[in-house]
Amino acid sequence: MSNTPVVTRFAPSPTGYLHIGGARTALFNWLYAKANGGTFLLRIEDTDRDRSTTQATDALLKGLAWLGLDYDGEAYSQHARADRHRTVAMEMVASGHAYKCFSTPDEINAYREQAAIDKNPLPFQSPWRDADPSTFPDAPFVIRLKSPREGGVAIHDKVQKKVSWAATTFDDLIMLRSDGNPTYMLAVVVDDHDMGVTHIIRGDDHLINAGRQSLIYTAMGWDIPTFAHIPLIHGEDGKKLSKRHGATGIHEYAALGYMPQAMRNYLTRLGWSHGNDELFTTQQAIEWFDFNGLGKSPSRLDFKKLDNVSAHHIKTADAETLATDLFNFADEIGTPVDNTAKASIQTALPILREKSKRLNDVLDKAHFILTSRPIDLDEKSTENLNSVSIGILKQLTPLLADASWSAAELEASMRDFAAAQDIGLGKIGMPLKAALSGRANAPSAFGMMEILGRDETLARIMDVTDNH
Repeated sequence: MSNTPVVTRFAPSPTGYLHIGGARTALFNWLYAKANGGTFLLRIEDTDRDRSTTQATDALLKGLAWLGLDYDGEAYSQHARADRHRTVAMEMVASGHAYKCFSTPDEINAYREQAAIDKNPLPFQSPWRDADPSTFPDAPFVIRLKSPREGGVAIHDKVQKKVSWAATTFDDLIMLRSDGNPTYMLAVVVDDHDMGVTHIIRGDDHLINAGRQSLIYTAMGWDIPTFAHIPLIHGEDGKKLSKRHGATGIHEYAALGYMPQAMRNYLTRLGWSHGNDELFTTQQAIEWFDFNGLGKSPSRLDFKKLDNVSAHHIKTADAETLATDLFNFADEIGTPVDNTAKASIQTALPILREKSKRLNDVLDKAHFILTSRPIDLDEKSTENLNSVSIGILKQLTPLLADASWSAAELEASMRDFAAAQDIGLGKIGMPLKAALSGRANAPSAFGMMEILGRDETLARIMDVTDNH
């Protein structure tokens, strides 16, 4: 299979939002395909018609789009391929690798109850496995795979290495239900084969499924894909990730203000490494990604590390990307930015991105652009505008009327003024921030002054001083 073009896939069930674990699985498959000049496919595993919803499918697609994981071609619907799954099941019956089982649910339950009493570890043993077709009743039946009854089953995994099970571990799994609908286990194998999937990267909770599915591949005489089963993501406490650990859906991370490229960087490092590299671009991840970097131990979600990664990407992103992500974020949280404000924000990005960990920090700092006079003051800003600071602002007003209007020159002038008054620069900067933005979380006062311009700056200062 080494000369075969690489084909990977992501195959979520549309029963809810895109979980962060699923997002990482999709990312790893996407990276491996990109790294090898291959194809990345999307298959919606919607065989469970009771739980699969259009809304969930839309949420999955939206999550993948936000994360920037583009798939090749159209998304496959597993349910739409049910006829093909049924055909394969009947081919296996014809070849002797599967059989019709007429055992009723009551008979199966009775077997299991007796097995528990007898301490019999064997799974259900269907009496119809080798029955003469002439004995078949006119009754509902399922199609079961003839799993081996002796020896063992083994797979070779890129992460877990050789994994084996005793043949008695596996029952004769159902491939077609009595209503003729295919089961997940059959559908996955048929679809992966027909789609030409060469490599399957997924969570290690599917490891035993790989053993079961290998039996179907072997029965059909098909090549078994290369498996890579990755450990699951745990919470900071080392326990299985759940809602108590914080955000679990990728949409929640989007709403929290993380850039897509920051999430790609962080998720890539959850279970994969390239030396000691922690911060890297998506292009670097594509160039470096291989199976050798995948670890066998569960990774832990660490929001502090995520914030550090996020801060790095906000700091280093090109202005166009940062602006696009910022405005998309603003739309997503219901605070759209008009075109006039967008232009000012793009100009102000150098001061807005300073010390910002997430996009919400950047947007908060842009408040001085998005607001208008008279400026509403938050609690901290109100505290910073006491009688002393108001007096300082009144002294500054005539100086600013004649000052050179650039951030650097304004800062230099204010430093000279502070030195002359024998006060620290913060005694000037804090009340200026309050007057110009009304927010404690504001960018450099001198940067804001440059963006706002002389007239607007003076007007905002005088609004404050005239009311005190």
